[in-house]
Amino acid sequence: MSCDTDSKPLSSLELESYFSDDYLFFGDAVNSPEKTDREVEAIWKLLSLKEGGPVLELGCGYGRITNRLAGKGARVTGLDASPVLLKKAEADAAERGVNVEYVLGDMRSLPWRDRFDAVLLWYTTFGYFSEADNEKVLHEAARSLRKGGCLLIDQLNRYSLLSDKSYSYEIVRRNDDLRMDISNYDALADRCNSERIIVRNGCVRRMRLSVRHYGFSEYVRMLRSAGFETVEAYGQEGGEFKSHGRRLVVVAYK
Repeated sequence: MSCDTDSKPLSSLELESYFSDDYLFFGDAVNSPEKTDREVEAIWKLLSLKEGGPVLELGCGYGRITNRLAGKGARVTGLDASPVLLKKAEADAAERGVNVEYVLGDMRSLPWRDRFDAVLLWYTTFGYFSEADNEKVLHEAARSLRKGGCLLIDQLNRYSLLSDKSYSYEIVRRNDDLRMDISNYDALADRCNSERIIVRNGCVRRMRLSVRHYGFSEYVRMLRSAGFETVEAYGQEGGEFKSHGRRLVVVAYK
């Protein structure tokens, strides 16, 4: 895969194609309810959440994290750019009997100021855009937080990606349908580029994703520029960060 072609940020149409009904269809096969419950517990502790506290999840998808946080007593707002995923999130919230404010929107332009105690971007939800737009997301998140609030970002650790072979392959199966991801890491652009092939109901669909991965020192620079005072690093689900661990979790305090 070449840097010039595959390491470019996705257009809005490409993002909409990627986060579609196919993404939703394989969701539980990729993230089991047990895994999601563990992640919610980790998020609750990392953000020191309290019942009734206002929380915003950016890129909330189909609400697998958002609705569970609401179930624990947080006052949650979820924002996503996919109408398909938000519709599922709203249906799941109704089934669980929880009240969540779901908003169709762009994380690069948020309507809130000084409203939330915490904002989170979970499961590699940061890095879809250009360098300038990625930093804009952080500035918007900071503006939406009250003084003393905190921001949580969970992303694949780029150093673990560099230790992989040139290409990595992942296959997810649900009944007779398949989802195949072929990924490589462009170390010059610091972007993980993936081709996704969906085989479902006798049809084949292809799409791509390119995500910018940042190191901790880059996060510190960007987050301080956005108005955060302190930045901390953790590993997967809030554990100790290890250089070749799979996740980098960043918590920043305004």
